[in-house]
Amino acid sequence: MAAIKFLSVDDEEQIEFLMKQYFRRKIRGGEYEFFFARNGVEGLKILHDHPDIDIILCDINMPEMDGLEMLAKVNEMQNPVLRVIMVSAYGDLENIRQAMNDGAFDFATKPIDMDDLDRTIEKAIKQIDFVRQSQKEHKKLKGLEKDLAAANEIQQFILPCVFPPFPEESDKLDIYASMEAAKDIGGDFYDFFRIDDDHIALVIGDVCGKGIPAALFMAVSRTIMRSVGMQYESAGECMTKANQLLASSSVDYMFVTIFYAILNIKTGSVTYCNGGHNPPYVLRANGTVEELPTSENLIVGALKGIEFKENTLQLDHGDTLVMYTDGVPEAMKPTREVFGMKRFGNTLSGLIGKSSQEVVETVKAEVADFIGDDEQSDDITLLVVKRK
Repeated sequence: MAAIKFLSVDDEEQIEFLMKQYFRRKIRGGEYEFFFARNGVEGLKILHDHPDIDIILCDINMPEMDGLEMLAKVNEMQNPVLRVIMVSAYGDLENIRQAMNDGAFDFATKPIDMDDLDRTIEKAIKQIDFVRQSQKEHKKLKGLEKDLAAANEIQQFILPCVFPPFPEESDKLDIYASMEAAKDIGGDFYDFFRIDDDHIALVIGDVCGKGIPAALFMAVSRTIMRSVGMQYESAGECMTKANQLLASSSVDYMFVTIFYAILNIKTGSVTYCNGGHNPPYVLRANGTVEELPTSENLIVGALKGIEFKENTLQLDHGDTLVMYTDGVPEAMKPTREVFGMKRFGNTLSGLIGKSSQEVVETVKAEVADFIGDDEQSDDITLLVVKRK
């Protein structure tokens, strides 16, 4: 442990002898290190040369620059660790009071009671240790904030963000998506990729939990879904394989809900598998809003050896498939009222015939207006595909 460094500023020579004599054991043991000056000018020069000084013992009445002037100069340095203990005659209480009002840590009166001064110094050291520990924790937090900001950028980078994603199919499909994390990084994800000339895969997922573990599991889940999606033509087989891989690598009982769909671009036929995720909506061109059946499959990554079943649906021209995470219906006001499925459904009913981007942006705006100035409680993710 580094020595506590003192600067004693006093025009009385015997003060130096007194300090060295009283604290000799701690000086010899390397616990304390003293510097001595005869006035404020000398004291400031020493402080400039040794900015790591912890405690100043400063007399008030000195030639050239007195203690109050020096205290003002020390305050300008804005060193949160440095503690100044003023020393003066008992009858000089007015100046001592001013020094305390100007930011001195404590005071001692002459003739100095060294035992009392020792207790004052111990108290100052405790505060110094507290400030230093706080500074360390603050530095760690700033470092963590920097890391989280970088993680957020990486997370946004790995999610596809170029729209339209398949320009060559723009006359057939309109796809748009968005993920807004509740915190610095989120556990939601979406993805879409081409399987072959006629088929496009669509994925949306929501990892249990929050923060860094959820974000890492999210990245793994997205990578696995894309990998197995390129190997299996069946949505059910793809989810079964993904579950096997995720369950084998899951730690702390983490899991993810996933909706995975394979869309035939030419026919509009969709084969999908829902692994415990919110059932999507279909906005029909005929003006109706249809909610897909609730998933019969378990969540993904929780148990090995599970077989996932698939279902089918037909997207006709003008139909829109709206996939989302529970951050939408579970968005909450400060009064604990949630956005809810009914409000969500009513919002979607007014968006029939709109573009995918309009659907996404309108839902996000409705949710933001609902929660007002309150913090977003969960990640909000939407993936919308419209068959033109």
